[in-house]
Amino acid sequence: MKYPVALKKIIGVEHYKVTVPDLPGCECNGEDIDIALNKINDSIAAHLSILSEYGESIPHATTINNHLETNLNVIWCIIDIDITPYLGKSHKINVTLPELLIKQIDDRVSKTSAYKTRSAFIASACMNELNK
Repeated sequence: MKYPVALKKIIGVEHYKVTVPDLPGCECNGEDIDIALNKINDSIAAHLSILSEYGESIPHATTINNHLETNLNVIWCIIDIDITPYLGKSHKINVTLPELLIKQIDDRVSKTSAYKTRSAFIASACMNELNK
């Protein structure tokens, strides 16, 4: 999932504050932009891990446009996080699909490193649809 993050220089010190508006309370500071963005990846993972541990749903990412009015004077970035590990235990299910569709899925999986399996492709498609 691609979460927008707001990066703001802290006036008077050589630090940057990074917040994730879609994950309230998820923020960190860093000495420079690269360090701050690396730290926010860890902060997001920890935040999602805690939500998962308590059985809370993972908040959907919104677009930067949803936050522009309330977060002025910041640099916007996108952090892409694989939320699959935080969705809970995997379960095997039966799904019936047309043969041609299965062939198209298998073809895409074989040509794209982003999807290791047919199941991963289908899960990704489902997440994209649910995030609309």
